[in-house]
Amino acid sequence: MTLRPDVLAAILGMALASYLCRAGGYAILRVIRPPPFVQAMLQHLPGCIFVAFLAPALAGLGWPAIAAGAAVLLVQARFGRLVLSILAGVGALWLLRLAGLG
Repeated sequence: MTLRPDVLAAILGMALASYLCRAGGYAILRVIRPPPFVQAMLQHLPGCIFVAFLAPALAGLGWPAIAAGAAVLLVQARFGRLVLSILAGVGALWLLRLAGLG
């Protein structure tokens, strides 16, 4: 298998663009301090991105997966323990499928 020069150039270009996006953000935030509302927004951004990826996947699996996701949210809100939340979601989906509802 050989690597074509145009493919190698595309891979290296994308790697450079990815690096510059990440490094550029760090460089800018070292020089200036964003206002408090921007800092608060940036702290919540990973959760928003996670939900943006997860919601379509759950919707594609139907209402049992959505119910299991709701179980995860409820357990996490009540107890704040990630392990319990994961177990609740997996257990809820397993029970719904076992009951023939999924």
